[in-house]
Amino acid sequence: MFLKSSTISLPLQLSFLIFSMVLNCMGIVILQLAGSGISYAKLGILEAFKDLPIALISLFAAGFITRFGGKKSLTFSLLVVGCCCFLLPLVEAFWFFKIWFTVIGLCFAIAKISVYGIIRNSISSESLLAKVMSSVEASFMIGIFVVNIGFGWLISSAYSDYWKYGFWLISLLAFLTVLLLQRSVTNLRITTENKGSIITVFKFFTKKNLLFFLTVFCIVFIEQNFNSWLPSFYKIHLGVNSFFALQATAFLALFSYIGRMVTSRIIQNFSLSRYFSFCVLLLLSVLLSAHFLLLNGFQQISLFLFPLIGLFLAPLYPVVSSGMITTVSRSDVNVFTSILVIFSSLGSSFGSVSMSLIFQYDYGKDYALLISGAAVILFVISFLYFRYHASEKTKKNI
Repeated sequence: MFLKSSTISLPLQLSFLIFSMVLNCMGIVILQLAGSGISYAKLGILEAFKDLPIALISLFAAGFITRFGGKKSLTFSLLVVGCCCFLLPLVEAFWFFKIWFTVIGLCFAIAKISVYGIIRNSISSESLLAKVMSSVEASFMIGIFVVNIGFGWLISSAYSDYWKYGFWLISLLAFLTVLLLQRSVTNLRITTENKGSIITVFKFFTKKNLLFFLTVFCIVFIEQNFNSWLPSFYKIHLGVNSFFALQATAFLALFSYIGRMVTSRIIQNFSLSRYFSFCVLLLLSVLLSAHFLLLNGFQQISLFLFPLIGLFLAPLYPVVSSGMITTVSRSDVNVFTSILVIFSSLGSSFGSVSMSLIFQYDYGKDYALLISGAAVILFVISFLYFRYHASEKTKKNI
């Protein structure tokens, strides 16, 4: 199994790290551009420029990847991202951010489907797949940590006016990852007569699958509310400076990384459904506790409580996804992942637009309580999904 080789898993992890940095720099962009007079409503729309193209291109991306293979497709996406990051500091206009995030979103759709396809076509065990996905997805959390720490330092330094030049380092890392990719990962291609047709797509919309996709939608909805809007919440409603606000997101990502790494080590010893429900309940408990502390004037404690949410939020996506992906045939994994990416991008887009309106109309003080409502909905939908998933497995074993 090639994923046991560090020389091959490294470029996959670096790819997720790079896309994590460019996708989750949204909080930094919002923080910086809001200070230049651009409204929160306009900034909230930026998320849609990133996420909606992901949804629109994903089904076509499945056919593209099936035709050219995982390695070539991933290489293409990394090269485009490298070029985009190099160009960003050179263009001084808000409209370019819309184009930039659109291209980043398109490349991420190709990259994610490629990486998931490579993993699925190397592993068949549900628990082992959960372990590997948690490990690879953990690098996504490191990307959020690095981008917030790095840009936080740059913004608070004497060179704050040159903050966009930090993207040149991401560009360099993307080109280096391409070189590693050429030397390690084989170009896995799935030969199949169906390359993402509408008929193939429709067969995935069963009752159980719809519950799964809605579960993913809710998870990403909640994640986006933290990744993009936690810095603004800290600055506006907790009264901290920009540097500390970005560090809050950085440490949220650090605890998220710990959560996914711990999950990858212990998940084989637990039921996926029970572990998932346990994490959701702890997530809800921390959110409600943070809101209660804020209402009663314990602001300093809540400052340090929000990052801990990452411990329980981060494991949700890889745990629920791994349980489902193992039930999908190798020939259909690209199409299935494309649908997964669509619901993820819609969750991200709706999450950011919803939160932008909440901040625009000054309801941000209830930030934690509003996200708690989404967590309750997630718990109910995921409970129904895991019940259907378990009943189908039982029928197959009879």
